[in-house]
Amino acid sequence: MSDEALLQELLDQEKRLVFDRFDNDTAITLGMRIIERARQDNLSIVVEIARGEQRLFYCALEGTSADNEFWVAGKTAVVRRYGHSSFYMGQKARVKGVDFATAQLVDPLKYYPHGGAFPILVRNVGMVGTATVSGLPQAEDHKLVVTVIEELLAELGIGEARPEVWTA
Repeated sequence: MSDEALLQELLDQEKRLVFDRFDNDTAITLGMRIIERARQDNLSIVVEIARGEQRLFYCALEGTSADNEFWVAGKTAVVRRYGHSSFYMGQKARVKGVDFATAQLVDPLKYYPHGGAFPILVRNVGMVGTATVSGLPQAEDHKLVVTVIEELLAELGIGEARPEVWTA
């Protein structure tokens, strides 16, 4: 997939993956589904689901470290500030050929434009939170979050699960 096509697919995911509502139980279900998938695939990840500034779900599987928590915070900061996935923001900077932190005038120690944080979007409301994974290469972190959100939305009757829609 070309850089431009990936950028468009990342935007399309944000348009498509929208909840009708998002509460604490939804956050816990999403977090547990991500953890179940990680355990099934023997992955070492950290997962955080937040609504606004409140952490509703957090889990660190075996093989992760405190570094993963810093990555979660940095990727989440990007989504909270810009309203787009951290992968989209990093890809956008790469396509433009600019350094993200320099172009956006942000502290590179606080904002990590790498895949793995995705906005939690609610229809007719907008962004209400974030779902973040750390521990895998950035495209895989992003893909894990998006795939599980797609599956959960399909189960809730919102959209259709589209496994393996894209490859980075």
